[in-house]
Amino acid sequence: MKVAALISGGKDSIFSTYVALHYGWEVEYLVTLLPKRNDSWMFHSVNLDLMKGIADSMKIPLISRETDGEKEKELMDLKRALEGLEIEGVISGAVASDYQRERICKVCDELGLKSFTPIWHKNPEELLKRQINSNFEIMIVAVAAGGMDKEWLGRVLNRKNIDEFIDMCRRNRIHPAGEGGEFETLVLDCPLYWKRFIVEEIEIKWRGDTGYAIVRNIKKEEKSVDDIIESL
Repeated sequence: MKVAALISGGKDSIFSTYVALHYGWEVEYLVTLLPKRNDSWMFHSVNLDLMKGIADSMKIPLISRETDGEKEKELMDLKRALEGLEIEGVISGAVASDYQRERICKVCDELGLKSFTPIWHKNPEELLKRQINSNFEIMIVAVAAGGMDKEWLGRVLNRKNIDEFIDMCRRNRIHPAGEGGEFETLVLDCPLYWKRFIVEEIEIKWRGDTGYAIVRNIKKEEKSVDDIIESL
C-alpha cells in the first residue's frame, strides 16, 4: 500500500513511519505542515527548518506547506498538501488525541484515503521505552508543563535516563508521550536515517514554565550500512 506519512521531526510521527515500513507499506512521501504560530491546534512548530534534512536522511520526498495555524482552517492546508498525491492512505503519529485523530480522518475521508494510526492507544510508557530500545535518539526541544523544568530542555532521552523521565511524568501527571503538548521532541537518529544528526549549538528560550530549544548548528554524520543494519 502506498502512503504518505505526516511528520514533524518528533518521536511519534517518525516512529509511526518506522512501524508502517515494518508492515510493508510503501511510504512515498513525508508531509509537513509549517504553522506560522506557536500555538497551532494540530501541528508542531519547533525546529521545522530541519525537516528537509530529515527527509533527505530518510531518502523520502518531502511535501511541505505553510499554514496560519488557525483552528479548523489549518485542516484545509493539510487537505491541499495531500491532494493530488498518488497514495492510498496517510500515516499519523497520534497516540491519545481524539482531536487530532478525528480531524485527520475527516480530511482523509474527503480525499478518499485511508487513515492509519499505528501507535494509537498504545501504552505511552511502554511506547516510549520501545522507541528508545529501537535505537531512537530523542531530544526534548520544548516543554510546557508544570514540574517539567528547564533541566530537561535540550536533553536527549536514552536507556540511562528513560526511567527517570517516566517517573517525573508520573509525579507531575504529564502524559509520557507529550500528547497534550506538555513537551515536543526531535529525533536525532533512528534506524530510518542514513545520516545521524549531531547538535553542536542550541539556543534556550525560557519564560515562566515554558521553554524551547532552538537548534542553531547541527552536523550530519554519514552512517555505514552496518550501522543501519545493527540498529534495526
